[in-house]
Amino acid sequence: MQLEKLVHFHKIMGDPTRIKILALLSHGPLHGQAIAGKLGKTAPTITHHMTKLREINAIRERREKNTIYFELNLDSLRGQTTALLTLIQGKEREMESMTLTAEKLAVVRNFLDKEGRLKNIPAQKKKKLMVLEYLVQGLELGKRYPERELNEYLKQYHEDFATLRREFIMHQFMYRENGIYELNPPEMWDNKPVPSSH
Repeated sequence: MQLEKLVHFHKIMGDPTRIKILALLSHGPLHGQAIAGKLGKTAPTITHHMTKLREINAIRERREKNTIYFELNLDSLRGQTTALLTLIQGKEREMESMTLTAEKLAVVRNFLDKEGRLKNIPAQKKKKLMVLEYLVQGLELGKRYPERELNEYLKQYHEDFATLRREFIMHQFMYRENGIYELNPPEMWDNKPVPSSH
């Protein structure tokens, strides 16, 4: 359930040390020892907090030689905040109202054959997101899909259902937990830009 996911996110975020870590990372990537030094904590304590922050997708990590650097995952943090506001304000829209614009449909049609199957998965991100949005129209908000059921649905459109499934997760159209997939609210999708605060 989306609500459970949001509650879990905010439970993990409800720790002063984790907030301080994110505040430090807002100035740029840091490795664990630097974070420990700045906060006056032991390395194992920082490792514990980083594991929790990674669990909710609040941080990313990249390896440089033997050092792992942590950085903020701003897209995910914005998405969670937007999802919470949406839930509170009661603006969760039903799938029927998530209509594709004429411009998007025109782009999507270029990738479909006469049977309505995908000729190929677009390489360009903007077009790919339009195609993914078109594909999720056939899925229900709030319904839980076992991986096999989602595969069967995607096979109708393209034989490479594993790639499509991965793209749904990568671009926040769906989230996965224990092999079960569920649609995210449209405000969390990659193609729904969150207004900038600048």
